[in-house]
Amino acid sequence: MSSSHQSVIEEFRANAGKVGGPYEGSELILLGTTGADSPEPHTVPLGVLAEKGEDGQLFVVASAPGADGHPAWYRNLLARPLVQVETGTDRYEAVAVPVEGPRRDELLNGQPGAGEAIAVVALHRSHEPVTDEPGLAGRLLNIHGWLRAELALVRQLAAEEEARGGPVASLGLQLRQHCLAFCHSLESHHHGENGGLFPLLEEKAPQMREFIDRMLVEHEVIARLEAELAAALDAPGEGFSERVDRMSRELEAHLDGEEEELLPVLRALGV
Repeated sequence: MSSSHQSVIEEFRANAGKVGGPYEGSELILLGTTGADSPEPHTVPLGVLAEKGEDGQLFVVASAPGADGHPAWYRNLLARPLVQVETGTDRYEAVAVPVEGPRRDELLNGQPGAGEAIAVVALHRSHEPVTDEPGLAGRLLNIHGWLRAELALVRQLAAEEEARGGPVASLGLQLRQHCLAFCHSLESHHHGENGGLFPLLEEKAPQMREFIDRMLVEHEVIARLEAELAAALDAPGEGFSERVDRMSRELEAHLDGEEEELLPVLRALGV
């Protein structure tokens, strides 16, 4: 990260999003991405376009004047679409989706360099928490709620793409980005359970050993489905909706079963 970016980030966070100098009066956000080739976090200050999406999402422009190709943060979000957004008064997760076609041209109208190969990215705010219950029980319910909602959106987008008879630029990118965000989040969640939650349960609630063994087997099954789903994004086409439907059936049964047996234990333990 450049020293100028770091100073802007520090000033932004110290002054609830207000920054002076050349950025004074501009609407800025901080965008946090995960490295495309490593798990390293990266943060960059960005100006947002005045226009907002129908559901209030923000739009940012990806340009790298004088450089060959898009900026690093854009390449990051193509590989890892789930990003962190700081507005100065709010912090939230979002799924980053590049905007293409006429909508991109409309958003870039009047912008310097609009005729060049620059990208516009829509930041779709993540789903709202399903509960304010404290502790690991509440955390589990909110993660499960996010996964359910994101997979439902992937199903919807896959059905719309299939109904149109093939990929449409904007729809295809939405499907890709939301599907990747779902797959990466599911993988991270199960990794956290395998390496963190389940060992804790073995120590605090040894009677859950059989349950843990069953969940580990289910995690392996779902991991194979997730890998197949992510690989199929290279050519979604015919059969993709069936893959999404199978993942939905397997995951819903897994989440329902896990909540039924695990939530009472977590609440009783008070962790």
